[in-house]
Amino acid sequence: MNFPQNNFHVMDRRSVIRGAAKSLLGVSALATLGQFSGQSAFASTRENRLPIATGTAKAVIYIYLTGGLSQIDSFDPKPGMKTQGPVESLSTNADGVLISEYFPRMTKQMDKVCVVRSMNSTQGVHEHGRYYMRTSYMMNQTINHPAIGAWSSHFLGPGNTELPQNIRIGGSTNSSWGGFLDPRHAALTIATPDAGLPHSQLPGQVTSSRFERRLERLRSMNEDFAASNRTRATKTHVELFDEAVRLMKSQDLEGFELSRETPKKRQQYGENTLGQGCLLARRLVERGVRFVEVNDRGWDTHIRNFALMKEKGAVLDQALSTLLEDLSLSGMLDETLVVVATEFGRTPIIDEANVGRDHYPQAFSCLLAGGGIRGGQAHGETDKKGFEIIADRVTVPDFNATIAHALGLPLQEKVISPSNRPFTVANQGEPILSLFG
Repeated sequence: MNFPQNNFHVMDRRSVIRGAAKSLLGVSALATLGQFSGQSAFASTRENRLPIATGTAKAVIYIYLTGGLSQIDSFDPKPGMKTQGPVESLSTNADGVLISEYFPRMTKQMDKVCVVRSMNSTQGVHEHGRYYMRTSYMMNQTINHPAIGAWSSHFLGPGNTELPQNIRIGGSTNSSWGGFLDPRHAALTIATPDAGLPHSQLPGQVTSSRFERRLERLRSMNEDFAASNRTRATKTHVELFDEAVRLMKSQDLEGFELSRETPKKRQQYGENTLGQGCLLARRLVERGVRFVEVNDRGWDTHIRNFALMKEKGAVLDQALSTLLEDLSLSGMLDETLVVVATEFGRTPIIDEANVGRDHYPQAFSCLLAGGGIRGGQAHGETDKKGFEIIADRVTVPDFNATIAHALGLPLQEKVISPSNRPFTVANQGEPILSLFG
């Protein structure tokens, strides 16, 4: 029997775990795991396996600034130019690397950071820009592509066998960025960082012994079903259910509990969603989670650009500087790649009526730190007013290829989608090797 490749719905992670756990076990464990578009996720195969490149990163903390970070008001200032507006520039502990006055704490951490000032995107609309930045592919109606977090889970496997390997803190629950890969590789979305992992405990009316009896009955049913239905979907069903049960019993669930941190440490990160999200991300990578995205909204500064940048910049400055300092002091920075990304930049020209900046994919900035990246440098250059890239243009696929290289992902290996089309991690992007060392 033939099914349309892009409309065939397999049982995804959320369907399996919510249905089985809630109906059969009396719990709603992991009800938030995974969101999928309905594309078949069990038909992918690999071809042309190539050696995996050596990388020092074992995990990624990916801070995503939704809306479009203004590069001139952050990490590519243009002192003395009208395009910079009323914002001052600050010297840092990285020779020759200036940043804006909105990031005073980061002046002491820039020796750990590479600023990529020559980012260029082909997408100037938010939804398309976000998709492109996450996946390296342009959005279309025929297929969903995996993001780097899903690719890392797919190729590297678990750093911790009991915790999900791809977690997103904040942001929309409508997209998991798992694309056509197996559902287990899509992101688990946590709405707020300080809520712990929702629905991961037995309800009061279900005792441990009752839970075990239900598990035994379910395993027996699964064995009978699997014996007569030997398909990838059936195997995924069983595996994901077992994964949910392991996680419910895992001591590593405490990694989600920010209450275990001291009040002082929580205050250092900032008592807000971004700050606590970065703290949670640190706790999770300490426990072997491969990829944690922390999503922060509100960077779309069409109006009140400078007031919003002052407000948002202070929050990012505190959270990011504390995260980098913590990772460095613990020795984890070498094995953890910290990324700060956004879908595009903002125009050098200031809209005087709204005191704002519009979308600008032609030239913008992103940050990389740790994971083998050489800190204290700025890669690429824009002209003195910030309009054009004049050196070392970096495409979105190149940027993602650099992240993949840091993780040791095989950039040239082709994975065949359910529609029998070959895809690679960063859409043939080239890693910027000069950033490492």
